[in-house]
Amino acid sequence: MRPATLTELAGRYGVSVPQPLPSAAGTWAAFQSRYDASRAALRTAEDIARVIAEAAEDDARDGCGWLEIQVDPTSYAPVFGGLEPALEAVLAGAAAAPVSVGVLVASSWQRSPAHAAVLARLASRYAGVVGFGLSNDERGADVGDFAPAFEVVRDAGLLAAPHSGFYTSAAHVRSCVELLGASRIGHGTSAAADPAVVELLASRGVALEICPTSYPPFGVHELSGIPLRTFLAAGVPVALSTDDPLLFGVGLADQYGICREALGLTDEELASIASSGIRASAAPAELKARLLAEVADWLADGAQ
Repeated sequence: MRPATLTELAGRYGVSVPQPLPSAAGTWAAFQSRYDASRAALRTAEDIARVIAEAAEDDARDGCGWLEIQVDPTSYAPVFGGLEPALEAVLAGAAAAPVSVGVLVASSWQRSPAHAAVLARLASRYAGVVGFGLSNDERGADVGDFAPAFEVVRDAGLLAAPHSGFYTSAAHVRSCVELLGASRIGHGTSAAADPAVVELLASRGVALEICPTSYPPFGVHELSGIPLRTFLAAGVPVALSTDDPLLFGVGLADQYGICREALGLTDEELASIASSGIRASAAPAELKARLLAEVADWLADGAQ
């Protein structure tokens, strides 16, 4: 959500605009409280459609040709009258966006596996849903308990993309791959500490969704310490993501800029990441081919 949109909608509905996220040594609770406060400013299908359209416009301006948005309809259900109308509002907004948008439905690691199964079945019923994930703080949950939900997801041909390896260890990342059949991992940076897990990710082609600006506020990594080169050297597919531009204040193109400036990535490495993200996405084959060609042209033209 754009900051100006949050301010406008919060004023309309009489809710407080959250304070900026601390730049360092923050807690997950600090993030979640601000996230929930921002989400409370969305009350109608028109609000949802506006946020998606503006996100798509911002990403398109940064060069994005396919956008994937992850949403947990649970928190919107009380306002919209149920999980189905909440998800339908998101899908309607996605269908009207200025670039193609795929929707991932997410449950929370902090909710029950039974709830995850409900959302997995919901996701499997709707065209426009391209994947299913588990978001929120992954600590304290038993990965194997969520296997039935992900079986539903895989049977429906959807991407399986749980968050893992943010606070949890490389073993948690391994479990998400082996027990949940993850085709992508949200974050997954802790996997770098275990060469066997890195090899597992590379051999199965499991992509890591890396969000550079997400880590310093929580003390997970300094920007210079994000192990991107470890993954690239091992052949692990990496996709850059914005995670939450509203709270972290950085859009898609600037995430690439951080990788160039803080990590010293070359044009070839940046192009490799962009291409990996395209291949790991749920974009239609023709669109993938066009976007991959655009990346190749960018590199051939001197990365301008």
